[in-house]
Amino acid sequence: VSGQLNVETHACALSDVYTFGPTFRAENSHTGRHLAEFWMIEPEICFADLTDDINLAEDYLKYCVKFALERCADDLEFFENSPHGEIGLRDRLKNVLDNPFVRLTYTEAIEILQKAVTEYGVKFEEDPVWGMDLPSEHERYLCEKVYKKPVVLTDYPKDIKAFYMKLNDDQKTVAAADILVPKIGEIIGGSQREHRMDVLKQRCIEMNLDPRQVWWYLDLRRYGTVPHAGFGLGFERLILFITGLQNIRDVIPFPRYPQNAEF
Repeated sequence: VSGQLNVETHACALSDVYTFGPTFRAENSHTGRHLAEFWMIEPEICFADLTDDINLAEDYLKYCVKFALERCADDLEFFENSPHGEIGLRDRLKNVLDNPFVRLTYTEAIEILQKAVTEYGVKFEEDPVWGMDLPSEHERYLCEKVYKKPVVLTDYPKDIKAFYMKLNDDQKTVAAADILVPKIGEIIGGSQREHRMDVLKQRCIEMNLDPRQVWWYLDLRRYGTVPHAGFGLGFERLILFITGLQNIRDVIPFPRYPQNAEF
């Protein structure tokens, strides 16, 4: 739950907008990358397709990393040289700035992962199969072992993505993009939004969502709209990525996760 859908109402009036606020996850996730409550930065841009969205997300992530390297050099040196710090932290961050992000489709990524299993004997906890929601081990293998830099995956199967993502012409995938980075895996998720009202209604039905529950969202398309897109960057994952810490619970003052909300 976040302000993403709501901020589309503002985007239709103001063109380029963003929201930054608390976000809530209902999944029972107990990993070093997940919280039940965290903060999300979510731009929404009009007159934009998926490529525009990816370009903005890559530029934004690089801007944040460059800012940290330039303005927080002493802090990063401390994190890297402390007993529990990450060796090579600053080099990892500089690698983000020095290279364009690799871009490939979800289907291409699955083929690379399957080849790693069949030809190179790589062992995964889950075998890569088209249609699965990629676990962290697959995401990190792509950006840490194969390309050794950030990777952008696009065109995911429609069944594992949200109803509001634009349906591609193949009727099987949606115009979605996730940015994967070494150490973390997914750090940004975004998409071009479905601007065709009839298609959006059908996607709601396919995802077992009553269109009447999002009538106001559908209504934004009733008299026509413009192509628009957006993404979400988890603030705590950004801090985790830049500091090199191991657990996301260490980068938020009062971590809330399943069965723990004491404060």
